[in-house]
Amino acid sequence: MTPTPDPILERAAAHGVSLEMQGAVAVVRLCRPAKRNALNDGLIEGLRDVFQNLPVQARAAVIHGEGDHFCAGLDLSELKERDAGEGIHHSRSWHVALNAVEQGPVPVVAALHGAVVGGGLELASASHIRVADESTFFALPEGTRGIFVGGGGSVRIPKLIGAARMTDMMLTGRVYNAQDGERIGLSQYLVPTGGALAKAIELATRIATNAPLTNFALTHALPRIAEQPADHGLFTEALMASIAQAAPEAKARVRAFLDGKAAKVQKS
Repeated sequence: MTPTPDPILERAAAHGVSLEMQGAVAVVRLCRPAKRNALNDGLIEGLRDVFQNLPVQARAAVIHGEGDHFCAGLDLSELKERDAGEGIHHSRSWHVALNAVEQGPVPVVAALHGAVVGGGLELASASHIRVADESTFFALPEGTRGIFVGGGGSVRIPKLIGAARMTDMMLTGRVYNAQDGERIGLSQYLVPTGGALAKAIELATRIATNAPLTNFALTHALPRIAEQPADHGLFTEALMASIAQAAPEAKARVRAFLDGKAAKVQKS
């Protein structure tokens, strides 16, 4: 029996965002290779729709770009003149889409290659783990083009590399290669050229086996704890730890470890 097409996913695909399930991993692909996967409103709407409507069986997600680049940023050919009010609403619509990536139900791993520029870096920074291959380069050219980041980059990117480094990138147009990007925190993994997607799927597959409530705590509670005053953070941590360990799956996993049925941590 042929499955009924999902109209939301069909609309996202028409905007250039596809979804394929690989086991418990939702593999999301940007499909505008001729435009280096540059972001326009349609692509942003597609990302929003996909991440707000992930299949119930998804336990982790991977996002990657078709062709030679992950995402080369804003599609300047579609840049429109807007007054201040229109600009605010437009930026906020991008915030909704990238919040759906960062604050969705599952951890997201970004597989990076080629250009991770402008809005592409904003999208990558909304993911929870970033894997870059050696072809990757990072830049924020908005400062030299007379515009400012509008997809949440001013909030997320300084948390990865610090405000001073982001300021430098925007003021000077500085470009970081893959090795330096990993060194300063733009990615957590560096793999040979062509290997980012396979590594990202490997990580996401492993993440998908974790207890769902623990994954939720790591992607939703941990970022908030990190921004709280220490005393507040410690209290939130105690609450989250008690909730996580009370879950039946957590109890079963601890029992398996104590019974010698779970693998011990080994030196890598």
